[in-house]
Amino acid sequence: MTLPPPRPAAPILEVSAELKIVYANLVRIAHSPADLVFDFAHLLPGETKANVGARILMSPLSAKLLHRALGENLARYEAAFGVIAVPGNSSLAEHLFRPFQPPEPPKEEK
Repeated sequence: MTLPPPRPAAPILEVSAELKIVYANLVRIAHSPADLVFDFAHLLPGETKANVGARILMSPLSAKLLHRALGENLARYEAAFGVIAVPGNSSLAEHLFRPFQPPEPPKEEK
């Protein structure tokens, strides 16, 4: 009987004291055949311009694994805290990561 090879140990992540924490409520995703680019930004209500706080480049394989890990973690989150409700028929990405649309001014009556 052959034993499967041992699994490598999970990497130990060290967080530098100088690490800048960035809050993002907007992400722009672009891709080329070799990379996916995630630009994370914070858009304030009523503003039309957001500054990118972090840019992450990933290989397509790494992005696919991130997608899987996010799905698994969201499922665990919802199991613990309840379903994340998405208003209307929009996707979560459309709801969270769309620019603010200011309300239209009232039309003047003639």
